[in-house]
Amino acid sequence: MSDPTATASTAYRAMLSLIASVEPRIAEAIKAELDDQRASLKLIASENYASLPTLLGMGTWLSDKYAEGTVGHRFYAGCQNVDTVEAVASEHARELFGAEYAYAQPHSGIDANLVAYWAILSHSIERPTLEKLGAKTVHDLSQNDWDRLRHDLGNQRLMGMSLDAGGHLTHGFRHNISGKMFDQRSYGTDPETGLIDYSALRQQAREFKPLILVAGYSAYPRRINFAIMREIADEVGAVLMVDMAHFAGLVAGKVFSGDEDPIPHAQVVTTTTHKSLRGPRGGLVLATKEFADDVDRGCPMVLGGPLGHMMASKAIALAEARQPSFQQYAQLVADNAKALAEGLLKRGTRLVTGGTDNHLVLVDVAGSFGLTGRQAEGALLDSGIVTNRNSIPRDPNGAWYTSGIRLGTPALSSRGFTTADMDAVAGLIVGVLQQTTPTTTAAGVPGKAKYSLAEGVAAATKSAAGELLGNHPLYPGLEL
Repeated sequence: MSDPTATASTAYRAMLSLIASVEPRIAEAIKAELDDQRASLKLIASENYASLPTLLGMGTWLSDKYAEGTVGHRFYAGCQNVDTVEAVASEHARELFGAEYAYAQPHSGIDANLVAYWAILSHSIERPTLEKLGAKTVHDLSQNDWDRLRHDLGNQRLMGMSLDAGGHLTHGFRHNISGKMFDQRSYGTDPETGLIDYSALRQQAREFKPLILVAGYSAYPRRINFAIMREIADEVGAVLMVDMAHFAGLVAGKVFSGDEDPIPHAQVVTTTTHKSLRGPRGGLVLATKEFADDVDRGCPMVLGGPLGHMMASKAIALAEARQPSFQQYAQLVADNAKALAEGLLKRGTRLVTGGTDNHLVLVDVAGSFGLTGRQAEGALLDSGIVTNRNSIPRDPNGAWYTSGIRLGTPALSSRGFTTADMDAVAGLIVGVLQQTTPTTTAAGVPGKAKYSLAEGVAAATKSAAGELLGNHPLYPGLEL
């Protein structure tokens, strides 16, 4: 059997040659991106490295077919192959997560959440109204009845984690369409521990009585007890929706199980397929049978034509995640995050919640180094370490400059980094930030954006990082 990496090298060289014949600048940008990713310590918690088969699955003529509708019920003819692709992707998702139903069409995480929100609204508001009025579809309603239904659909309540506590824009915040759809309230974390206070959350839910209780996060470095979340939702008559976009790989890899696995507890679960799941950029919605028909109306309710090439790539990645090796990978992600946290803590760094038990670490760079998140992010990037600035609870620097940086281990774990490597990475991070100082403004006060990095630090850090990266090459054997 031929070497698959050699075969991939030949395929990618041919691909880049064809692209260059039309627009060489794009071919060069593609090659440069691989070079940059190979040469950087990627610690962005929402990024990963998809496998070569997963990447190749995206570049096919499945992109050229319109397939609005669902499997076997399309608005266009000739969709039999897209039907196969979507059915296989959904099958792998159901089997991987133990879900009763899976919907593979969402193009992104926000699309998955919009499908979920509207499916819940359809199930909880629209369907009962149609039954009460004896109407089969919304087209059967009088103008007055339709106006009342539209008012009811747009007047529902949603409750999710606050942004500064680690929530996400798509959980009902005003800058996002979800915040314009719902009357939204946020639950935060305990000001002392940084952890979710379930008793306070329960009391807040009793007072607010949301239709949808959202659990899940983008920057909360701990696990969630979804059994308690479901108890709270049931108590106030809410639907429990979990956005597991960040930690889906830890669920798939059985690192999160029992009460920490959202699938047995939530009626609707959304996720992206990249991040810790290590697939292509896209989304999924998982649901109980009760909500399946409503979710299945995602197209045309929210989505347009599904992306056949992306669903094919999702199917490949989900098939990979069903292999025993993926469970080993998921455990390594969690172990590496803990090792990174411990390495930072022992070097005097303050972490939100004091550590981690998932895939991410949230560093308080203001309290630890006197920097804003923007300054820390920039100094680390200069030194070959890719992170992103992030708010911390009750952040005095706001959502743009921030007081924290978020670190994640899915990508470096995909490269084979070990817990010992992560301790070394922690040392590099602290070394850079200790040698970074804010630039003073014209008013004589420390600025929030500009900074000064001590001479030689960036070059020395890149050199040390290069040794670690050399021990764990990205796509070894792939030569362009």
